[in-house]
Amino acid sequence: MKLIYRYTFLILLTLVLMLIAVFAQNVTYTPGEFQTSNPYYPKADPFYFEGKIDWNLLGITQPQNAWDFLQRGIHFQDDLNDTPDAINDYQTSLSMNSIQSGTCQIVTLATVQSWNGTPPAQLTPAPCMFTVRLRLGYLLEQTNPSQAIQLFQEVLQIDPQRLGVNTLIAETYVIEAQQSTDPTTQGQAYANAVSAFQAELALSPVTPQTTGLTSDSANNSKVHWELAQVYEATGQNSLAASELQSYLQATQWHSDVYPWRIALAKSQIQTLQPLLKVK
Repeated sequence: MKLIYRYTFLILLTLVLMLIAVFAQNVTYTPGEFQTSNPYYPKADPFYFEGKIDWNLLGITQPQNAWDFLQRGIHFQDDLNDTPDAINDYQTSLSMNSIQSGTCQIVTLATVQSWNGTPPAQLTPAPCMFTVRLRLGYLLEQTNPSQAIQLFQEVLQIDPQRLGVNTLIAETYVIEAQQSTDPTTQGQAYANAVSAFQAELALSPVTPQTTGLTSDSANNSKVHWELAQVYEATGQNSLAASELQSYLQATQWHSDVYPWRIALAKSQIQTLQPLLKVK
């Protein structure tokens, strides 16, 4: 009986292999053809989808446009930890979505108003994407800070009120300062970092209206903490202590993702207290 089952299995396996061979001969495959009928492949215009879509779900055979290369770059970066290939794909995407060369456009309120409530099916050139600039800038912070800053600044051209971008710019200026051995370059980079941190704080001001709702007396603990470190690194101890106090105020109701910094801030303030400016 065992012999009969074995022969039956071999016959079925042979039939399956023959069917696979027949279908494989009848399929004509064209790279990129899958995208046209793929229900999970979003249309690029009038705006690119800026989020991540699972690369295997997309089924893209060969990237064809700026969005395709962005998605494959995300796949390389997030799923495969392949930074060099991610950078290559992001750079290719940017070459097709460039503010400088005019292969993308920044959509403003005036642009939207010109549509009279009915956006076009396509925009030519396509809108400028912020995701590829954010991701590539983040990967270049250590190796090419100046280019990373330029990419983050382009994001602010696309969306001037996008939260967190000024913080990225400031953090990259700090990296630039730390990597430099020239005192003048260091001083300018730190000054630029301070300006960028302050620009971030200005996007989320604490006003009488907000304090009435939340009891907050300061916002954005992360920025106050990092700004304090910049002031301390540049010898501005009184400003550093003041920022640490703002940090503690910002964490009073919201804590911190690194709660150990709260105790450290209190300790640092005690050390710097004699240097605080009298108000």
